[in-house]
Amino acid sequence: NKITDILKCIFILLFLPFILGAGKPPMFGDYEAQRHWQEITINLPIKQWYFNSSDNNLQYWGLDYPPLTAYHSLLCAYVAKFINPDWIALHTSRGYESQAHKLFMRATVLIADLLIYIPAVVLYCCCLKEISTKKKIANALCILLYPGLILIDYGHFQLVLLIKLACTVVASFILCWLPFFTEREQTLQVLRRLFPVDRGLFEACLKTFLSLLSVTVPSL
Repeated sequence: NKITDILKCIFILLFLPFILGAGKPPMFGDYEAQRHWQEITINLPIKQWYFNSSDNNLQYWGLDYPPLTAYHSLLCAYVAKFINPDWIALHTSRGYESQAHKLFMRATVLIADLLIYIPAVVLYCCCLKEISTKKKIANALCILLYPGLILIDYGHFQLVLLIKLACTVVASFILCWLPFFTEREQTLQVLRRLFPVDRGLFEACLKTFLSLLSVTVPSL
């Protein structure tokens, strides 16, 4: 059964012991970035999340994702603090690694999927009209197993569903960004972190483009 084989592969990948950057200071890899965001959001006031300070070194995995990600990190941090405060202790938790914490971090992803992503996909598939139950199940499996195809292959939403989805997205956006719209500098600082032009983003993209172009046009 191909579906069973795919699910087995996904399960194995989720629980592989290898973590990119683990045990390698000073940055410790992307795993540390997720943990550090929890450390920052629970220990610092919301208006300091996106600003550089002695307690929030933006060069060390500073927040550069939208507020919704920060809120999710904060929620996970409350759970982490209840289980083991050392996981998110300010400064002293840098590079923290343990089997229990790795299990916790993986669990936060799985639980978020179970509570939000998977129910949303199932609800959408149940709302599809003029197709059989078998096809609804097939659609749900395709989306859940290949989430990258959602925006490409499933753009044929019904107008009403699309309007509801758009309203939900806009409302969520406003709610998430509201605390950062109180002051102009707050808004600008968040935007600077999300679009790091001053950190050489444009130059890096230009170099990548020229490198690719040099392969197709050797004379360059």
